[in-house]
Amino acid sequence: MPDGFDIPIPFLNQSFHIYFYGILITLGVVAATLLAQAEAKRRGQNPEILWDMLFWVVLAGIVGARIWHVLTPPPSMVAQGITTQYYLTHPLDMIDIRKGGLGIPGAVGGGILAMWVYTRRKKLSLITWLDITAPGLALAQAIGRWGNFFNQELYGAPTDLPWKIYIDPLHRLSGFENFAYYHPLFLYESLWNLANMAILLWLSRHFSDRLKTGDIFLGYLVIYPLGRFLLDFLRLDASRVAGINANQTLSAIVAVVAAGVLIWRHRPSRPAKVTNKEDVPS
Repeated sequence: MPDGFDIPIPFLNQSFHIYFYGILITLGVVAATLLAQAEAKRRGQNPEILWDMLFWVVLAGIVGARIWHVLTPPPSMVAQGITTQYYLTHPLDMIDIRKGGLGIPGAVGGGILAMWVYTRRKKLSLITWLDITAPGLALAQAIGRWGNFFNQELYGAPTDLPWKIYIDPLHRLSGFENFAYYHPLFLYESLWNLANMAILLWLSRHFSDRLKTGDIFLGYLVIYPLGRFLLDFLRLDASRVAGINANQTLSAIVAVVAAGVLIWRHRPSRPAKVTNKEDVPS
């Protein structure tokens, strides 16, 4: 299966390879921005702000995603000698994202940092814009995950289920050379992200009178990490730090903390104490 296509450059007598992964990430970013634009309009916010901050958010997201990958390379790369230490001593390889290696936790963190800087400078509410962009972020992830299909990566354990996916020998992990069919983990996560988007949009419309600013983004921080935590049990090449599954552990922490904050924000309010007899209703 081709991972992209070549565009000839006649005057250089060369060609430029376009990766499907990059195309799908770009489509995801555009789709996310359009959805967020609709959400901004619905909430009475200026949608042009999204296009104004888009470049910086995407740039910071890519940088953050690469940093996360550099800090948490998967075992298959570590076995080839491509470790964090390797990246630190080979800076050109560290910034060469065309060879793959982008981590979603870093992308989300980088994007949030860029939004914080932008909204602070423009005197806007960061929490409001996180709510606006959260469903679009889930949509972008759902679309971008299909890039893993073309790269034949992000597949799960071997399986004979009807929806199994074939992985050619070149892309099979060490120790699994004799297995041809695997769980399409990228598909599971894509569907989970679509469900995340749908739930967040539904909540924002049907419970707008009960939601507080920031609840939608907190919902994203519960739903996505929960799915990632569960799906990582099927992942064969999960990144590890000190023997611990880095992404799964981080997902569990984020989901639990976000759920706790949501529960705390919506805890029942206590009735005011009566201190004087005159205050007691007759």
